[in-house]
Amino acid sequence: MNFTQTIFYPISAVYSSIMRIRNILFDKGILKSVKVSTKVISIGNITVGGSGKTPTVIYVLELLKNNGYKPAVLSRGYRRKSKGYLFVSDGDNIFADVDKSGDEIYLVASECKVPAAVCENRVEGAKNLLRDSNCNSIVLDDAFQHRWIKRDLDIVVFDQRFLTTQKRYQQRLLPIGLLREPMKSCSRADIIIINKKFSERVDFGKDIYKYFSGKPVFYVGYKANAFVDVKKHTSYKTEEFIGQKSLVICGIARPYSFLSVLENNKIDISNKLLFTDHKEYSLKEINLIRKKFYDTNSYSVITTQKDAVKLQKYVKELDDIDIFYLHIEIESENEEELNKMILNKLNK
Repeated sequence: MNFTQTIFYPISAVYSSIMRIRNILFDKGILKSVKVSTKVISIGNITVGGSGKTPTVIYVLELLKNNGYKPAVLSRGYRRKSKGYLFVSDGDNIFADVDKSGDEIYLVASECKVPAAVCENRVEGAKNLLRDSNCNSIVLDDAFQHRWIKRDLDIVVFDQRFLTTQKRYQQRLLPIGLLREPMKSCSRADIIIINKKFSERVDFGKDIYKYFSGKPVFYVGYKANAFVDVKKHTSYKTEEFIGQKSLVICGIARPYSFLSVLENNKIDISNKLLFTDHKEYSLKEINLIRKKFYDTNSYSVITTQKDAVKLQKYVKELDDIDIFYLHIEIESENEEELNKMILNKLNK
């Protein structure tokens, strides 16, 4: 344990005690989970950022839509510039901009065309969302720790790199490591999803797998299927960008996989600007992007879909620069069984 970790150890111990007591109170029914009048699926994780919850939310929403459900999505709206309940979309129209709704829910609402809302209180949010839409199921984004609302299905997503890391301190509780709560909390999950992203499957040791005992475990990965023009919304095959010298813009947690897939598609990533997760772009960053773009004589700007929804409001400032985001989708190693398990839970 290094000096910084030693300083944080007492805080981590206190945090661990708080989480343990809280979970005991819920497990014993002293703290009550509230049932709302629809089917509820929670998609979350027990680590900080970058596990792939948003693509999983999109996957589940599309699965429900394709099987006769009318799903909606509810999030707390991380880092949004608003408070309380906000009805973001009715499935056809989006009523709030990305700043007020948050980048993740805005992306999901745009991509899936489903009713969407944000609210810190998931129970209040779910009740209001049922009132404002004709949904018959709700997908909760990032709600594994939000135990105040009862759910019919709990899906927990892990980044494979977290499970196989050699940096063991990362597998400790905050603030030393990346864990929001202990690994044994996986006992509450109905389904474990391990996200390979763009990497090959890597097995992990028994010291990790023991936490998944008795749980169905599914491996998924990402497929990069197109580059999409942020302004024109037209799609292009990834092959069309081979050898292209681009400026890569990225403001997500753990950008390794994004950079890796660009490199694997033979796109020059030597010119890049990496920002913090959930980056809120201002004119300062836009001017930096413009300067970097022209200084490096880049052909285009390439970014993530999550960053693209925030850059859209600066299309006038970037009108002379072509901007594309990489569109990805999840592929499951055992898609039929995963889909069947999700639908069976809801059909009970």
